[in-house]
Amino acid sequence: MKISFSYQRDLFDMDAVASITHASLNGRSGAFVDNMVLPVHRWFRYSAGFSADWVRWLVRERHGELSSFAVLDPFSGVGTTLLACDAENIQSWGFETHPFVSRIANAKLRGIHVDLSTLSSVFQRFVDSIPDMPAVELEDTPPLLSKCYTPEALSLLFTMRNLFLSEFDRKTPESELLWLALTAILRTCSGVGTAQWQYILPNKSKSGVQTPLAAFQSKATEMLQDVEYTQRNGWFSGSHILMTDARSPEGCPQLKIDAVVTSPPYPNNYDYADATRLEMTFWGEITGWGDLQDAVRQHLIRSCSQHAAAEKLVLDDLLSEPVIDPIREDLSTACYTLSEVRKTKGGRKTYHTMAAAYFRDLGLVFKSLRAFCRPGSFVCFVIGDSAPYGVYLSVDTWLGELALAAGFRSYSFEKIRDRNIKWKNRKHRVPLKEGRLWIEG
Repeated sequence: MKISFSYQRDLFDMDAVASITHASLNGRSGAFVDNMVLPVHRWFRYSAGFSADWVRWLVRERHGELSSFAVLDPFSGVGTTLLACDAENIQSWGFETHPFVSRIANAKLRGIHVDLSTLSSVFQRFVDSIPDMPAVELEDTPPLLSKCYTPEALSLLFTMRNLFLSEFDRKTPESELLWLALTAILRTCSGVGTAQWQYILPNKSKSGVQTPLAAFQSKATEMLQDVEYTQRNGWFSGSHILMTDARSPEGCPQLKIDAVVTSPPYPNNYDYADATRLEMTFWGEITGWGDLQDAVRQHLIRSCSQHAAAEKLVLDDLLSEPVIDPIREDLSTACYTLSEVRKTKGGRKTYHTMAAAYFRDLGLVFKSLRAFCRPGSFVCFVIGDSAPYGVYLSVDTWLGELALAAGFRSYSFEKIRDRNIKWKNRKHRVPLKEGRLWIEG
């Protein structure tokens, strides 16, 4: 199979963002789906994100005439903010504690500056080497993978994986793009359903399934085209991701920034560790759902009940921590209510300790961010509120108060959209919202 690509110069309009207005993006800043038509961003779908075009508009507007301007994303995910800053030639930094997601972001950020001919050669050598690999037996295959693929597709995917690990895993920018290309086609080659937020649904099926070789050729061509685009348009190489925890970051004592632009986890019980379970299982980093706590979840903000339950958190201990002093009364009322309501529910989910741990964690994040922010800086959190078991958590107000206690000057909330207003099949009928929490430093 010969890999080839042809670049269409008007496929992406570099100047289109110049005409983007706040009004046109007002309802889209919380949407990652728009990124799937953007160069580089489209290489891997990670729904826990937000609009790259909106970030570009924001940093362009706030940058103004400043001679230096640096942006931080303390929950950088797959690199949305950092890539947007690269496109605007703005210095940026990111913190990320999810090891697999951090690798995806680094592959993107390093990969856009590789030599195109070298990258094309790596892709071609990889494809040419596949027929020489021994056939893979499907014994002891993790159940999740057996449910997601036909035996033929899974055997070929394992062959491609083994080839990469044995001959191409050099940790160079080119080899990391090859790793990302293989990672990014896993869902394309699977015939089972995937939910909007990337949970796997083995009992559902989908159409348009690609063979591994066809999917790889398509993804490799896409990457080559996008790298050519970013280089021709002079994307900056000033972004850096640190594998460090935003609650207590290490390795960046001299970091000084002018803007924090991010979307932290929402306290809505989405298990961010589970979002990459298929990919991590394929690469042998975990064998099943039970491995996620040690491999990923323990490093993350406590925003799901699975995390709180696994750590056996104690509510009174969490509520006694000084960092939540400004919101202790309201938070305690909500948490103790949840501790009683859960007894009436079949699942008895640990929302009460999850909520307390979430705001404790975000309080620590604000304290660490305050130390990095220059005078005149601002913070923008794209956030959503929550109502586990129907008990409302006032996320925007409580996070704003935690920011003030950390030393920031003021906060305001700008609603983007309503959530949970179509009641059919919903677990509760509490109206929710999503929006931007603006904090001035």
